[in-house]
Amino acid sequence: MIQLDETDKRLLNLIQLGFPLDVHPFRILANEIGISEDEVIHRMQRLQDEGAVRRIGPIINSKETGRVGTLVALKAPEDKIEHIAGLINSYPEVSHNYLRPGDYNVWFTLSASSRERLDEILDELKRKIQCPMMDLPTTHLFKIGVNFKIK
Repeated sequence: MIQLDETDKRLLNLIQLGFPLDVHPFRILANEIGISEDEVIHRMQRLQDEGAVRRIGPIINSKETGRVGTLVALKAPEDKIEHIAGLINSYPEVSHNYLRPGDYNVWFTLSASSRERLDEILDELKRKIQCPMMDLPTTHLFKIGVNFKIK
């Protein structure tokens, strides 16, 4: 379990939905919390090293940028999961790849410049992996904002 003091909690609550888009984002956070910019950077590094923060980055609306995306579920034999994950991750168009319980145990998201490119990648993966695969394209998007109140 990660130990969080009150400053860590304030910092985590601040960055979830409002990370400053500025040349000096950590300075802005520091001013808001009342600590130094160096301390914010040190705390953020520690929180990432300990696993409380996975990454800081944008959530891009791929549809608005002209891209096409899908969720893919794959039924992979246990002894081939590492190899299959490596094949999937070799494509820069893959943003997430994770293991889930159940028959369809490897899931990944894929975003490409066109449906043709998406299909090309899926066809390549089907040939390489030779496991049952389901293409689950978005039919309706429900955007939710997740903001964990850290107390």
